[in-house]
Order: sequence, then structure tokens, then C-alpha cells
Amino acid sequence: MRGFALLLALVYSATAQHQALIDYLERRLLAIEQDRISLWQEQTTRYASELRELKQQMVSQLESLDKEKETLRTTLDGVGTRVDRVERELDYLETQNGAQPCVDVDDKLIEQQVTLVKEKQKAKYFKLTCSDMISSIKAMKILKRVGGPKGMWTKDTGGASGKVYIFNGTAEETINEFATVQDFTRSAGFSLSTDLKIPSSWKGTGHVVYNNHVYYVNQEEEIKVVKFDTKNKSITDSVVFPVQDHVPVYGLNPETVMDLAVDEEGLWAIYATRQNERHISMAKMDSNSLDVEQMWDTNCPRENAETAFIICGTLYVVYNTKQPGRSRVQCVFDVNDLVTNEEAPLVYFPKRYGFHASLKYNPQEQLLYAWDDGYQILYKLSMKKKLEI
Repeated sequence: MRGFALLLALVYSATAQHQALIDYLERRLLAIEQDRISLWQEQTTRYASELRELKQQMVSQLESLDKEKETLRTTLDGVGTRVDRVERELDYLETQNGAQPCVDVDDKLIEQQVTLVKEKQKAKYFKLTCSDMISSIKAMKILKRVGGPKGMWTKDTGGASGKVYIFNGTAEETINEFATVQDFTRSAGFSLSTDLKIPSSWKGTGHVVYNNHVYYVNQEEEIKVVKFDTKNKSITDSVVFPVQDHVPVYGLNPETVMDLAVDEEGLWAIYATRQNERHISMAKMDSNSLDVEQMWDTNCPRENAETAFIICGTLYVVYNTKQPGRSRVQCVFDVNDLVTNEEAPLVYFPKRYGFHASLKYNPQEQLLYAWDDGYQILYKLSMKKKLEI
């Protein structure tokens, strides 16, 4: 009986110790959990405070950047205005002051120029009936943008009709014909045009329309000038141009092997040959028979030339850079020696998009029809007499 009581006492004592241990462990775990919660709350509070401070800093910096952006925009607007003013002043100064012609200077070239002058004295073209020359670019008007980056557009330069002709690209067999400039301007793309299908493809951008005929350049092994009747829709004549070893006439427009032009005197051809490949040549053609009446080698370089046009027997070559800048007439050649590089005004074109793929002079309107990166542009010219220079 006493042993049983002892056993019960031992059991009770062990149970009490076990319960005490459990209570102790529970208290320790609760304390640890409370410490962790306190630490988490402290860290959360600190992180929230840091995030608020960071947000305030970012808002402050953004407000400062907005102010700086507005200040910079105002400054840039002012700079743009000043640049435009400087460009206008430069345009004025450049038209008032001559510049060195774009001619290579070396002993060999000087000898060639002396020889060329002597030859030109013997080869004047006495059939000229007009004596106008460019004084400056009076105005520019952008009509629209249609077609690819390179092409040519023009009215009938003979004044026979008011139709407009579009040569889109540098190698096609279709010409787009519009009844008027107004139809071309309001047309969505080529929707108001009539397609003229020609028997052989035209190459480059050196074509003209004159007295209801399209004169276009077809190049295979030889250069061929083709005359196409726009009324009868048929070829009336063609001729192989009498030069060998031709090269592209303009350094910046290699697709154009020959550039046809019309002025007050009729039809001209601007070209280049391997025998004189550093410089541009020109020829007067009979628009009826396509016969070549006379030919000249000029002192105007092909390098960096983008296009050219002829007014009253004077060739105006337009130059630019490979990274397109401002086009300018920097070399002239007059078949009667009334205009020289030293005496002719340096004419700058207004700043545009790229460089000219073509420039076509209309003697009836004294306008230049330009194609610039798909934009169709009109330049109004100020003229003066050659004898006034």
C-alpha cells in the first residue's frame, strides 16, 4: 500500500514537471513570435517611411525635369527662330556675293579651259532668240507628295495643253497624265490620272513633254531618244544619240544617263562620255527630226551634281552633297559666252527634304518643276537680262 502511494507520488511529480516544461516552452515560443512580429512591424514601418521619402524625391525630380523640359523647349524654339533668320540672311548674302565656281584647279585643267575657250569662240550658237538668265529663286510651293523618292513631273513645256505628266520612278512603261494641275493636286494618289502605255520603257528621270509629244530616254547598250505622240498614242520617231562610252551625267543621280531639257529655244540634251567623264556635255537637238544640231563640252563637273536645266541656251548645273544639304547652282555654261561662272549669281534653293531627282524648266511659266524625295515642288524664278551682269 505504501509502495503504491509512492508510485502515485512519483507519477504526479513527473506529470507536474512535464507540464511545467510545456508551459515554459510555450512561453518561450510566444516571446520569440512576439519579437519577430515586433521586428517585422519595425522593418515595415521603416521601409514604408523610406518609400514615402523616395516617392517625394521622385515627384520633386519629375517636377524639376518638367520645368527644365519646358525651359529647353522655349530655348529650342528661340534657337529655331534665330536659325531661320540666319538662313534667310545667308540666302540674301549668298545671292548678293559670288562664290568660287565648282571647277578643279590644276595646270592640266587650265590648259583644257584655254583650249575650250578658243573652241567655244568658234562654236557659238547664233540661233538664240532670248537673253534671260536666273537672278534668284523668288518663291517655292509644295504641291503634294505622291510616288517614290525619285521621279519627274512636268507640264507640256510647249504650252500646247495644260496637262500634267508624272514619271514615277526611274524605269517604267507607264506615264500618268492629269488634265490640269488642279486635278493633280486634289487627286488621291493617281486616281484622277490617265495611264499612257509606251512601247518601250523609259530610264532615269531625264524626260520632257513638248508640244503634245513625250521625249524620253531609253537605254540598252546605246542611248536612244524616243518621241511619243500623246494624242495618237504612238511612237513618231526615235534616234540613237551619237556618242559612245556614255556615263551617267550626274554623280548624285546615277540612274540618269541623259537629261533632256526644253527652253525658249527648243529641245536640248545633257549628257556625259567616258572621254570627258569628269565634266558634263550638252547638245542642241531638233525637236521635229531629233537631229543633233551642235554639241559642246562644258567645264561643269559631274561630281556631286544632282541635276541641271537650261534657260535661253544657258546650262545651270545644280550641286549637293552625298548627305543631302542645300542645293545650289554652282556652275553655268552659256553657248554664246554671255554668262560665265564668275559673273553669274550663286543661286541657293530653299531647304527641303533630300535632294532633287529632277528639275524641269517651263519657259511659258518661268517655273521649275522639281521632284524631291517624292514631293512635287514648284520654284518661281526671278529673271534678268544676260547683258545686265
